[in-house]
Amino acid sequence: MPIAEEALRAAKVLHPDEGFMPRPSKRRVLTVANQKGGVGKTTSTVNLAAALALHGVKTLVIDLDPQGNASTAIDVDHRSGTPSVYELLIGEVSLVDAAQVSSQSDNLLCVPATIDLAGAEIELVSMQSRESRLKEALTDEALAQLDVDYVFIDCPPSLGLLTVNALVAAHEVLIPIQCEYYALEGLGQLLSNIELVQKHLNRTLSVSTILLTMYDGRTKLADQVTQEVKNHFGEVVLKTIIPRSVKVSEAPGYGQTVLAFDPGSRGAMSYLDAAREVAERGVEGKQE
Repeated sequence: MPIAEEALRAAKVLHPDEGFMPRPSKRRVLTVANQKGGVGKTTSTVNLAAALALHGVKTLVIDLDPQGNASTAIDVDHRSGTPSVYELLIGEVSLVDAAQVSSQSDNLLCVPATIDLAGAEIELVSMQSRESRLKEALTDEALAQLDVDYVFIDCPPSLGLLTVNALVAAHEVLIPIQCEYYALEGLGQLLSNIELVQKHLNRTLSVSTILLTMYDGRTKLADQVTQEVKNHFGEVVLKTIIPRSVKVSEAPGYGQTVLAFDPGSRGAMSYLDAAREVAERGVEGKQE
């Protein structure tokens, strides 16, 4: 019976009987980047973070997109005047002061984006060490104070200074790629930008994770894109593929992740599986 099956799946999300997901052997800082809009960047950021948090792994989301969609989905205050990532970048507040606890889990924290962030890119241009403002704020001491295992940085859909800050501050890059036509278009530009950052600003950066999103099993194209991405990137591609889902699209409108909005849905279960893969890779010996 489908309803009973969905209820069981929801229970698995909300009451993880299998135990907790493993904590990483060392703290992981992942920038979620793809300058192409509409590929599921923010959706993947908040749902992976929420899945880890619900399963006992303390997770921080940095909302670096002026639209503030991650802040909305995690349900933290991001009205103008709230201590936010903007004040963090210009050095007015500390990480500990800017981080808020989500109503969805005590293990889920977020540094919100307010409308003030919209002008930050222009302001940053004239600032000293403009590419590493975020890195300077995300010190080991500050992250240890929050006691977080994972940091996910949600980028705007551009390759501007905010995205560069995110790449300089991270150890790893997670790239969501949608299973649609033109999926790989523009990816070359992102990868060459990552290489430039590796060469000049952050030698430890690596593309550790590729997540395929918006998969529609009814189309041959989706399978072709999936195969092409796996051939190109190999082991870094997660086995879990996120299906195209109405529930996933609707959830942010209610100020929720899909795991809170409809925990028994295919979208929620897929993000749960993807998060488990990410967590398992973070254990010694599997981390990229």
